[in-house]
Amino acid sequence: MPNSGVIIALILIWLAGSLFMHLKRMLAMASLCLQKEQDSFNDKYQRLSAERAQLAQEVSALGKTLEGTVALYNITRHICKSLDKDKVFLFFKEELARYIDIADCKFITQAEDLSSYPGYTAVPLNIDKEKAGFLLASGIKEEDKEKFNILAQQFLLGLKRALLYEKVQELAITDALTGAFSRRYCLERLNDEIQRCKNMKLNFSLLMIDIDHFKECNDKYGHLVGDAVLSEVAGVIKENIRQIDLMGRYGGEEFLVILTETAGQEAGLASERIRQSIESRRIRVYDEDLKVTISIGISVFPAHAKNPFELINKADRAMYTAKNTGRNKVCVYRPA
Repeated sequence: MPNSGVIIALILIWLAGSLFMHLKRMLAMASLCLQKEQDSFNDKYQRLSAERAQLAQEVSALGKTLEGTVALYNITRHICKSLDKDKVFLFFKEELARYIDIADCKFITQAEDLSSYPGYTAVPLNIDKEKAGFLLASGIKEEDKEKFNILAQQFLLGLKRALLYEKVQELAITDALTGAFSRRYCLERLNDEIQRCKNMKLNFSLLMIDIDHFKECNDKYGHLVGDAVLSEVAGVIKENIRQIDLMGRYGGEEFLVILTETAGQEAGLASERIRQSIESRRIRVYDEDLKVTISIGISVFPAHAKNPFELINKADRAMYTAKNTGRNKVCVYRPA
């Protein structure tokens, strides 16, 4: 029989071996779990690193977008400080120089010839599907052309404001039918002219012009023909006065003309020239071929009056004298 001590030793050796193998398997399993954990951590780390890099790119892109937006806002704000289109362009050139290195920049109207500017990059500027002109740049780098196109649109915003303001101002002081200045604007200018002539001891003449038998023309041919006659007469008056003179529609078929620094015989000659031009003009409207005449009354500052209402009143009285004595003539105001 084997010695009991040997048996116990063998049992212990077996138990130790079994324990060792069990521990080895446990360590292998633990190592495998740790490796999986490590791999999972590495995957998460790489994913987070990639997300971080992407986020950094997005932040950078947003930063550049914000910077560009702020730059465009500042450019637009600076450009739109003025409602004068020439100043708008000057402000734009100042801002453009901060962002792009160019040799020259010009704004030209649609009427100008682009071929006169060889070597310039041209950006067409359209307002309501109509070309307002071109923005030109010379010495611009290829990589800056896209930026120039973007900045050109900011200039267009300022230009639109300026042109709209001009149009509103023009509508406010001109008569839409005849293109003559409005009655309100004429009265303002008449006051200014009186003050100027008082200060400088000058004179001027005021003409009141009325179309003869205009009511009969309207009744016979209709208001469309009458409107055409008004427009034609206004055009003839404009053709026969100087740029320094002023013509306005006073009301209905009456026109008011200020002949600057003109009095006496000169005013009479100027009025007669207007009268003869209208008398000789044939007005073709639709199927009608018309001839009209006018009556003109003249008052003179300061000989006849020194305030606007008296000047207008005396020119009006002279004009009615012309009408009452046969029409188609020029009469100077004469005290009763």
